[in-house]
Amino acid sequence: MQTPEFASPNRLTTGLPPHLDGWQLPPDWRWGGSGVLTPHRHAQEVIDALGRSLALVTAPDPAHHAWLFREARHLALRSHPSIPTTYHFWQQHVGSRRGPGYLRRWITGETIGERLVRSGAETVPFALRVIRALGSTLAYLHDSGATHGAITPETAYFTPTGRLWLLGWQWAVPASEIPPGIAPDPRWAPRAPEWTDGWRPTQASDQWQLGAVAFAALTGEVPLNGEVPPIRVARPDCPATVAELVDQMLSRDPKERFSSLAGMLRRIERISGTSSLVVPGTEQASGEHTALSEEDRLRWATGDDYEVLAPLGVGTYGSVWRVRDLSLEREVALKMLHPAVARNAAAVARFRREAQLAAQLQHPAIVPIFSWDSKGDVNWYIMELEEEGSVADLVKREGPRPFGEIAAQVEAVLDGLAVAHANGIIHRDLKPENILIDRYRRWRIADFGIANALGAQRPGASGTPAFAAPEQLLGEDQGVGTDLFAVSAIVHFALTGQPPFPGDDSRSILAAQLAGRVDLDGFDAPLAAWLRRGLAADPADRFPDAEAMQKAWRGVAKLVRREERRASSGFWRMVRRTISALGIPVRRRR
Repeated sequence: MQTPEFASPNRLTTGLPPHLDGWQLPPDWRWGGSGVLTPHRHAQEVIDALGRSLALVTAPDPAHHAWLFREARHLALRSHPSIPTTYHFWQQHVGSRRGPGYLRRWITGETIGERLVRSGAETVPFALRVIRALGSTLAYLHDSGATHGAITPETAYFTPTGRLWLLGWQWAVPASEIPPGIAPDPRWAPRAPEWTDGWRPTQASDQWQLGAVAFAALTGEVPLNGEVPPIRVARPDCPATVAELVDQMLSRDPKERFSSLAGMLRRIERISGTSSLVVPGTEQASGEHTALSEEDRLRWATGDDYEVLAPLGVGTYGSVWRVRDLSLEREVALKMLHPAVARNAAAVARFRREAQLAAQLQHPAIVPIFSWDSKGDVNWYIMELEEEGSVADLVKREGPRPFGEIAAQVEAVLDGLAVAHANGIIHRDLKPENILIDRYRRWRIADFGIANALGAQRPGASGTPAFAAPEQLLGEDQGVGTDLFAVSAIVHFALTGQPPFPGDDSRSILAAQLAGRVDLDGFDAPLAAWLRRGLAADPADRFPDAEAMQKAWRGVAKLVRREERRASSGFWRMVRRTISALGIPVRRRR
């Protein structure tokens, strides 16, 4: 067996690769900043005229252009939630400055292999979600007589919202349409034991590879040579029902595996009873029992209307889930109260008020609320699913962000807050986790969980300490300045990866706030002045309202961009002087 760290075939690219030199995008399109090189394919982010992030999939080797077209043609006929939609194929014509290549949805996230390297073996519920999602995709393919042939930890992507996408579609075309001598590299693709004479994908081998991915999720190691120990040898705390499921998929004899993946999925549904997942006497099994019980409650309450797909997050009062609306055939986010909280009538009323307040606000920078409902003691509301996760996820995944990337987003958030404040609503718990990012990279405010009508709120300590204003930590009255303080703290976090005030608890953070201990030396002077005012300990010293803060932010953005252009031009003047001093002739453009 081998850890995924040494088996990844994917490599991030910066800038345009050589084979895209000379490409000319349509008017008002532009190149994105991300790219991924995978075996025999390259995916480059492009931004279309509508501001959508798309992936331009190309074949760096010109000998593979016909193979690329066949891949796009087969993929365009697929319709499944885990298969990215193919929008268009650009043919290469004489005199054309683009092509060949096809456009599909751009997917942000990490592969299962990357996730395993980062965090190690996963929980049993996570492994079951992987089996369900990939198994459903493969069952869909198998129903049409097709196979995938390269189910690996590196072709399965998880988005920040827990959605799984299956890639590696160059291998899913019929073998006769793949150039001779080309097959998935055995260094990273789990090889079914029946492949003694080379890569021969079948529905049975797809199932074996799915079992190998599940094995990797449960143990942190990928079986690459076909010799796989029983799951409970490598993961003793794995429930027996789950171990039997994975072991059967990994049977050396294809005849001993499930007769179909549809049958395997039916077995998973029979496992859904939580008692069958408990291993007596183990602390971890008890935790799994609790987590699955909450999922089972949600499935019981919403089963006629929603399909529960994955958990998105857990807070003090509730949990958020990615679900599929069965009537409208769309994926949405569902927020549900924890069972203990749901027994408190006052908490339920407050939770419902959260949905009512948020539903009143109509703005592109505010996550819309669709509906509220309850069944028994399960209470929930439905909101739009923002597929890029949160600002906290973004910084954790990609590090501090440049000013130019966040400038327009911060302005939009302030505009949304101005609308909320004009309607008599403050948020009181703004933090990076509550600024979500949609598929078009727009920042949007979510979770008005402790918002109150202005003039009606009760003073009390609230908010998250690292992003809470001093008046919140002191339990004093709070107004619009509380939200403006939090926005300043979020901007500092997005630019540096750290909250503005040091401290491990609310007392030490409050002390740093009151003393003004915030390091702004690394910022441009206009930005530092904006942050200093927004983070003032006294609300009277902050911006008077969100509109004034937004106007000041526009001025900061203008000055920062001017300084960036000046620095850039100064750099190129230095380059030209250096070239001239070396006596190298420079051709001037006319």
